[in-house]
Amino acid sequence: MYYLSIFYFRVSHIKKNVTIYSDGACRGNPGPGGYGSILQYKDKSREISQGFYKTTNNRMELMGVIAALEQLKESCNVHVYSDSKYFVEAINKGWAEGWQRNGWRKADKKQALNIDLWERILSLFSKHDISVSWVKGHADNEHNNRCDELAVAAAENPTKEDENYEKNLL
Repeated sequence: MYYLSIFYFRVSHIKKNVTIYSDGACRGNPGPGGYGSILQYKDKSREISQGFYKTTNNRMELMGVIAALEQLKESCNVHVYSDSKYFVEAINKGWAEGWQRNGWRKADKKQALNIDLWERILSLFSKHDISVSWVKGHADNEHNNRCDELAVAAAENPTKEDENYEKNLL
């Protein structure tokens, strides 16, 4: 019995490995926009997308990642693929965490943009083990291309308001 309980404990705490592809699109900047994401776990795949009446491209890139991570019901090992250098570099180079530490100020002392979304991302990142990779957009990655199709279709049929986009315009 003792060995079985140890085995159960170890197996029950193994994290699922999830892959996320995400992309954002915007018709004008600002303008109608959308995101598209694909979540993959084992042999299962799920697509999600959403369109917004007025937003920016960077906000849609971030929203795609947020929406995908919010689908996860437990802590997972996650690998995120994005064609957004804004997102990938802010995570991989530690910029987003630095902005947060500095009261949402960048190295040039200007206020960081999209603070509301970065706060959500960093909160979600604290719940999972996440790695991030850049993938070239509009190239030969079928999953990124599908996310782009989802994002463009969502931007063409918006259903939501992005209440905070105006706070993030230059």
